[in-house]
Order: sequence, then structure tokens, then C-alpha cells
Amino acid sequence: MSSLFPALTGASAGRPALRFGDRSLTYAELAAATGALAGRLAGHDRVAVWATPELETAVAVVAALEAGVAAVPLNPKSGEKELGHILNDSAPTLVLVAPGTELPSPVRDLELVEVDVHGTGSAPGSEAPADGPALVVYTSGTTGPPKGAVIPRRAVATTLDALADAWQWTDEDVLVHGLPLFHVHGLVLGVLGPLRRGGSVRHLGRFTTEGVARELNDGATMLFGVPTMYHRIAQDLPEQPESAKALGRARLLVSGSAALPVHDHERIAAATGRRVIERYGMTETLMNTSVRADGEARAGTVGVPLPGVELRLVEEDGTVVTAYDGETVGEIQVRGPNLFTEYLNRPDATAAAFTADGWFRTGDVAVRDPDGYVRIVGRMATDLIKSGGYKIGAGEIENALLEHPGVREAAVTGEPDADLGERIVAWIVPADPQSPPGGRELADHVARRLAPHKRPRVVRYLDALPRNDMGKIMKRALPS
Repeated sequence: MSSLFPALTGASAGRPALRFGDRSLTYAELAAATGALAGRLAGHDRVAVWATPELETAVAVVAALEAGVAAVPLNPKSGEKELGHILNDSAPTLVLVAPGTELPSPVRDLELVEVDVHGTGSAPGSEAPADGPALVVYTSGTTGPPKGAVIPRRAVATTLDALADAWQWTDEDVLVHGLPLFHVHGLVLGVLGPLRRGGSVRHLGRFTTEGVARELNDGATMLFGVPTMYHRIAQDLPEQPESAKALGRARLLVSGSAALPVHDHERIAAATGRRVIERYGMTETLMNTSVRADGEARAGTVGVPLPGVELRLVEEDGTVVTAYDGETVGEIQVRGPNLFTEYLNRPDATAAAFTADGWFRTGDVAVRDPDGYVRIVGRMATDLIKSGGYKIGAGEIENALLEHPGVREAAVTGEPDADLGERIVAWIVPADPQSPPGGRELADHVARRLAPHKRPRVVRYLDALPRNDMGKIMKRALPS
């Protein structure tokens, strides 16, 4: 029996497992296809997977895991320089691809294996160790070349089982999503999660609000998305009452990878009667916290630590924050079986990522409410602003700005100020470019909702905010 996917050899043979567009596999068909490929992969150390949103990607990753081989998902949108770095660093012996895929030169130069989703075979019988590598997932590389986080099998299993507990996730659930498959959210949660439960996943190929509504009307029970997707949903709902009804049928709407603005939470709840819940994780830790299905879906929070995860907030001098007051800011540090084991070939970076007593330094800053709910207010490097003696998280100011009807998008940063240390700068994409809200109006708006010392001192207007593939705002790319 597979330690990660018991349904492959259980009583689920005839049940649907995967559907990508009009192509699908039952558990029996998935077991045959992955078994055939796993037999071919046995004995290899690492294999890369050209992670297009297709059935072949899911089969390739599951087959590698069944064979006890680490899979390296490759982002098809990566440039040749980044791809070359990842391939040189991870040194895969094979690259698994869908038949007929056009590949850039760094990938073409390696030995390719075309994935046959209709293959027939059985996986090798030996069990891989729990601490053995399951995935090597490369980080975004905002401060240098991407680093390969080695994620062990135990982290995949414990994270997915903890989410099953938090979300009451069972084999009856049908998940719909349209996320890319080269990162933790789309691949581990969105594909491996349903397969570990014995449920099914329907991947849209490309996200559309119409596709989401169609699947929810056709029996899907859960939706995973990122804030840009939910923002589009929130915008479309007033003109799409049928979509609102479909979303209202969902058992669970989950957002992650970045903070979902409060005003989008409220618009979706008002139109559908369902509240989106958020969770918090990262490549190196998989999932750390979540709002529970049986808990309060409180907008602006990422819930409580998942079973097995220890979480603390720490001051810059290493002092542990003990106050659960919703105001005291600290860096999130976590410890537990959900953690990665190392950055591949980077012992220096691995050592720097952990404290002496074994806590992982996330670089995210947060506060905790009196009941333990975690509210993330940004990243230490870009979102912790020290102004006038206060430590201020950019995230809460961004949420306040987004509640203004004249603001479509907002980002907040700090810049040097001789008097304050740092002054708060708001980057605004106005709802109406011909009539943007004034700087004083926005400053007063924030001061009324939060506090006077949190108001932006400078407002700058843009046509759009720079974002990465996951929809996260890239603040380092804002004009200097």
C-alpha cells in the first residue's frame, strides 16, 4: 500500500480521481498509469517534471512519489537562465513531459520521457522512508537565484492530513481549481491533497469564473484559489447571479498564497452567503495555519496553527512575543513535521533559515488576536515599516485603502524619512484613472479606520501593480 495514496490500491478503483478539461482518469486507471511510469523511474535519484496544467503532470508526480523518487516541478513560464540554474542545481536524470510538448533548450538537452496516461503497470513494492525527499520546489528567488527546498514525504503526508482535520476533508469532496502545478498550492494541495483523501480533482486548465460555476453546479464541493481569482469572482458576481448561486453551493472556498483583501471577502459573502477561508503556508513549510471549517471565518486572518505545527512570534532581538493583543508585531517562526529538510546544495542558506533551537524563520510578520487567530501584516523585508517609533505592517493599511471606493489596487511600502525614520507610501491603481482619489482623502480614510500614525504620507499612482505568476505583488519591482 502506498503511504501517500492509499486509494490507489484500495476500494476506490472505479471512482474518478483526476479530470483536466475533457480528459479524466479513475483511480484504477491512475494506478495503472503511475505504476507503469514508476517502474521506469525506480532507481533514479531526482526527475524533473515539465509542469503544464495537464493530466500528464499529475501522473508524472504521483509516479515519482510511488517510485520513491524526488520530483522537481519546472515552471513552463521560466526564462532560459532560470531554467538552466534549476536544472544545473537539481541535476535530474530525466525530464517527464506530455507528448508533443515544445521545450526550451535547457530542457531539450536532457533525456526526456513522454508520459503515457494510459500506460499499464504496477508501482515498485518497496516503501520510501518518511524523511526521504518527495519534491524539490524552487523558491521565487527574490534575493538571488532560486533555492531548491527539499520537501520530505512526511511533510506532504502530515500537511495534507492536518488540512483534512481542519477542513473536514473527505473522499466525498470534489475539488475544482485552475492553479499552476509547479508550486505547493496548485500541486501539493490541489492535486496530491484530493488523491490522498481518495476524492477527486477537476482542473480547469485555465481559471475562469464560468468554469468554476460550471463545476460547482456539477457536484464540486471545494474551490482553491489565489486572491486575484477571488477578486475577479467578486467583481463578476453582481452581473452573474447564477455564479453566485453556484458558489453558494460550495462546502468550502479557500484562498491562499497571498492575503485576500477584506473588501473581496465581504463582497463574496454578501453575494453568495459563503465566506472564503484563508490558510498560511510557504514552500519551505507547506501549511502552517488555517481557519477551520468548524471555526469562525474571520476576514483578514489565516486562522490558528494546524495540528502538529508549533508557531511563535518573535521580536527582532529574539524575544518571544507573549501578547495576544492584535497589535504586537513579530516575525512568525514555526517548528514541526511539515518543514522542509534543506535547501539543495546550500548548507549556508539552510543554517541561516533556522534558529539555534530549530525554529524556521519565515520572514513573515504578524499579530495574534486574543483567541490565537493569526493576522499576517507583511514581510519583514518589505512590509514592516518603522515610522515615528511604531512598527507598522503594510498589509492592514493596504486592506484599509482597498475599502475606499476609488481604489482598485493598493500596495504600501516605507521609504526613508529624516523625521519619522520611515514614511508610509501608498501605491494606488485608481478605479477611475481620470478621477483618482486625492492623497489627503486617502490618508484621512486610513486614519479613521486604523490610527493616525498609520496613514500614508505619500501617495503615488500607477496603471497596474507588478505581480508574479501567483498574483503576489512584487514590491521590489515598484518604481524607485
